Amino acid sequence: MLILGIESSCDETAASVVKDCRTICSSVISTQIEEHKKYGGVVPEIASRRHCENILGVVRSALEQADVELSDLDAVAVTYAPGLIGALLVGVSFAKALAMSAGKPLVPVHHIAGHIASNYLTHPGLEPPYLCLVASGGHSHIIEVLSYTKFRVVGRTRDDAAGECFDKCARAMGFPYPGGVHVDRAAQEGDPKAFRLPHPAVAGSEFDFSFSGLKTNVINLLHNAEQKGTEINRNDLSASIQSTIAGVLTEKTMKAAEALGYERIALAGGVSANSGVRAALSEACAKKGYEFFMPEKSLCGDNGAMIACQGSYNFLAGITADESLNAIATLSMEDI
Repeated sequence: MLILGIESSCDETAASVVKDCRTICSSVISTQIEEHKKYGGVVPEIASRRHCENILGVVRSALEQADVELSDLDAVAVTYAPGLIGALLVGVSFAKALAMSAGKPLVPVHHIAGHIASNYLTHPGLEPPYLCLVASGGHSHIIEVLSYTKFRVVGRTRDDAAGECFDKCARAMGFPYPGGVHVDRAAQEGDPKAFRLPHPAVAGSEFDFSFSGLKTNVINLLHNAEQKGTEINRNDLSASIQSTIAGVLTEKTMKAAEALGYERIALAGGVSANSGVRAALSEACAKKGYEFFMPEKSLCGDNGAMIACQGSYNFLAGITADESLNAIATLSMEDI
C-alpha cells in the first residue's frame, strides 16, 4: 500500500510517500524559516503564498524520490486541521484536485494525529493503546491513543503551549526565530538551578497545562534587569526555562499515566526535539519501568511522512472524504 501525504498547516510545505503504513519511501520539506525569521514569527499571509508556490514542486519531488507514479498510489492523505487556515487551504485544495484527477481516494488527517504517528515510523513495534504527550508551538496535549484512529484528550494547555512559551521567552532574551532551538543550545552551557521559576498549575484540572505565567515571569525578570542596568546570564536563564518546562510536561504526563494505568508512554510534536524534554521524560519512564517512545529528531517537526503514516491507518479504517472536504483552523482530537 502506497500513500502520499501532504502537509501545509504552518510554514513547511511537505510531501511524502509511505509504504505499508511505516516505511518512508520519500520525504520532501520546503521550509520558510529564513523568510519568517526577519518578522520574529510566522506571517500567515506569506506562509500561504509560499505554499502556493512550492506545493507542486514538493509533491512532484516526493513522487520522483519514491520512484512512483500517481497511478501507483492507493490514496492521497492531507492535513485538514488544525493550523493556519490559509496555509491549510492550499494543501487541502491541492490534495482534492490531485485525488480527483487521479481517481484516488482522499484521506483527511488531523495534524496532531500525524505527530503521534511519527512514532510508528521510528518504532515498528509500537502499537496502541498507550499515552502520548504531544508538545509543539501550538499544542500541548496528553492523549490516550486508544487505537490508530481513536483518541481521548486527558490534558491540554489552557493558554500558551510549551513551544510557544519557549519561543516567546527566546524572543525576550534576544534570540532569533525560531527561538526554541536557541534556548536548547544555550541551556547546554547554563545552570538549570540559577533561577527559581514558577511551575504553573491549573486548579481542578491536574493534567492540564498553563505556560503563560512562566512566560510572563521570564519577561518581567528580563525587563527588571534591563531597568536596573544589570545583565542576566542567558545560558543560565535558558537552562532554567528548559528545566522548568520539561519538568512540568513530565510531571503531568507521569501523573496521567499512573492515574490511567498506562506503562507505555510516547512523546511527539516539535518540542519533542528539545533535548531537555526528551531526557526528562525518558528518565522518568526509566525510573518507573515504563516503555518510552519518541520519534527521530528529523520527524519531530512538521513533515509529510507523519501525515502519510496516519493517513494509511485512516484509509485502512475506511476514513475518507469527498470534494466537500474543507480546512478547519481549530479542531479537537475528540471531534475527528
